[in-house]
Amino acid sequence: MEARVLIDCSDEKGLVYNVSKLFFELGLNIDKNSEFVDKESNKFFMRSEVSGEFDIENLKSSLLDIAPPNASIKVIPKAIKDIVLMATKESHCLGDILLKFEAGELDANIKAVIANHNDLQSLVERFNIPFIHISTNDKSREAHELEVVEALSKIEFDYIVLAKYMRILSSDFVDRYEWKIINIHHSFLPAFIGANPYKQAHSRGVKIIGATAHFVTNNLDEGPIISQDVISIDHNYNWRDMQSAGKDVEKVVLSKALSLVLSDRVFIYQNKTVIF
Repeated sequence: MEARVLIDCSDEKGLVYNVSKLFFELGLNIDKNSEFVDKESNKFFMRSEVSGEFDIENLKSSLLDIAPPNASIKVIPKAIKDIVLMATKESHCLGDILLKFEAGELDANIKAVIANHNDLQSLVERFNIPFIHISTNDKSREAHELEVVEALSKIEFDYIVLAKYMRILSSDFVDRYEWKIINIHHSFLPAFIGANPYKQAHSRGVKIIGATAHFVTNNLDEGPIISQDVISIDHNYNWRDMQSAGKDVEKVVLSKALSLVLSDRVFIYQNKTVIF
């Protein structure tokens, strides 16, 4: 069996030694190991990939016995995770994920795509993935989300990926799926908001375009950041060129964020992340 062991606790001397010693005593091999100490908060983070014959609950219990009080310990069997994608009309992020899935480059099963418009249905169905259209017409946000929750209740999944899902989620929805929702957006926020931030950015003569992937919290677009990137532009770009370049960055950043999360490399601490 192979598993990823994630340890988050107060720092103290001998932690790496004690954990490694326990792995040895249980006959486990350490295939990969990373650790980090946040000196300001005295917090210790450790991610280990182990292999061997072991019982998950016994390993977790044994680690808790040697860890400081209030330690958070996860033992996650190495397995392909399940995700649900949510989208509206834009196809660039959704299409990129679907292509990676088809090529075997996405370490996840896509269980379904849920969208509030049906524009992307034909694209999704080319990949033999269920497409669930839940219209927002003449519905309150609460009524629409209840239908989304009902659809999600019939699907087993690990994460929800907002592939340019252009609706603000309610606090009830976010709380229901705490730390399970991943979003992507352009990094012009909060400077340029509204229907066309690229026009606004063009009029201001911006010189970089970026994107941010993050976990969704009830602070709009301010959840713990998983991945970011930027590209340089110049005066030759009109706003449509900028928009096209921005879509390219969004695809890359979301793909990287998914890879990190699906391989259990992300620790959430306060409103930031530690990533191995």
